[in-house]
Amino acid sequence: MSGRVAPRIAVVVSALTLLVSLVGFIVTLVLNAFVFDEFDAYGEVPIPGTGSIELPAGEVTVSFHTMITGQPTSSFPIPEISIDIESPDGVADPVVTENIGGTTTVNSDTHVRVWLVEVAEAGTYRVATDGDVAGYINPRLAFGHGSAYSWLLWVFGGLIALGVLELIVALVWSARAGKAARPLAPHEMLSADGPQALHAVSTPTSAFQPNDQGVRLEQLKQLAALRDSGALTEAEFQAEKRRILDD
Repeated sequence: MSGRVAPRIAVVVSALTLLVSLVGFIVTLVLNAFVFDEFDAYGEVPIPGTGSIELPAGEVTVSFHTMITGQPTSSFPIPEISIDIESPDGVADPVVTENIGGTTTVNSDTHVRVWLVEVAEAGTYRVATDGDVAGYINPRLAFGHGSAYSWLLWVFGGLIALGVLELIVALVWSARAGKAARPLAPHEMLSADGPQALHAVSTPTSAFQPNDQGVRLEQLKQLAALRDSGALTEAEFQAEKRRILDD
């Protein structure tokens, strides 16, 4: 029994690992998008308009931020907008790269990443924006950064891969253990030679040696059982019966 229990436990454990990893991945994805995402951490500038933004050194996200009515589709239309970032004296200009991200909406408040800005040195930067934003409610550019917990997605992603691998191994182990532990049916004790395999069927051991008549009776019982189970045809049964009785 222990040979069957261990692989079954492995299947259950690997399935639970996979389930927990999937749930954790989905929850982390939602939290990163709607809770932990600091897309406006450094401030906002209206479109069109100008403003001063304190930016740290490193990568900064720039998102188009507006209010909408209803729910946006995956192809949320981003208007034609432009941005100009003026660096403090003696500081290299930031490198602006277009990088369109996914659309996030919470209670009609919508933002979508448009640019990534590589800032060489922390300081106060002068930002000027412009664009065709007619029809948008309170449009502005938000400066911030992504979630600080995005690394959890990699952790749960790795656990998902591990869970899938463990589940495959556990299922193969369980299948092999079940096949090895399956008892043979009476008709499976016959070899490809048919009724001749009766000579290989062992009789129950006992403390005494049966006489010839007892052996014949036991063999006839086995023949009848094999015939009743369908392992022997009536013709094969009669042929074997005659052979036993003639011995």
